[in-house]
Amino acid sequence: MKVTKQMNKHHEKLLKWIEIVSAVLISLATITSAWCVYQSSRWAGEERSSSNRATAARTESVRFSNQALQLKTIDVAMFTEFAAAYSNEDEFLYDFLMERFRPEMKVAVDAWIETQPLINHDAPTSPFEMAEYKSEAQEESDRFLEEVEAHLDEARLDNERGDNYTLLTVIFASVLFFGGINSKFTSIKIRLGLVIIASLIIFITVFWALTFPIL
Repeated sequence: MKVTKQMNKHHEKLLKWIEIVSAVLISLATITSAWCVYQSSRWAGEERSSSNRATAARTESVRFSNQALQLKTIDVAMFTEFAAAYSNEDEFLYDFLMERFRPEMKVAVDAWIETQPLINHDAPTSPFEMAEYKSEAQEESDRFLEEVEAHLDEARLDNERGDNYTLLTVIFASVLFFGGINSKFTSIKIRLGLVIIASLIIFITVFWALTFPIL
């Protein structure tokens, strides 16, 4: 009889501790789940911001690309007239066009003339094939394209981080499940087993969550 009473007291004490631990686990899982939901929403906002910056950069890239195309069209048209003046030794038209070339184009034309294209068969057929021909507008377009890729990479990374926090939320929800269903069983072994499982899940998951970036 005395042994039975001692066993009952031991069981009661163990059940009490199981209930306390279960309550702590449920509370901790509730708090951490709310935190993960918050972080997931924050990273979703960061993803939208990165995507918006990518869109804005793409718009600027297109604008500068169009500008570069327009300027190159003008350069080609002027150079066609200039090449005729140069080959025909029309000094008036030569000087007239040379004075009106854009600075970027003039540098390339000067470099092209230095190759003596009229007598040098190895000379480039036009300044557009030479390294001296540069377009600031095209360079700006390319720079914005690089920004687009960088912002898209950020958006993908932000999305991945948000998904990770969503996954943590699901895992913490399983702790709530184990903690909540614990009281439905009368077997101490089952209840203790559920508490152990829930404890392992929450501590491993919390440790994993600490490796994630926080906003």
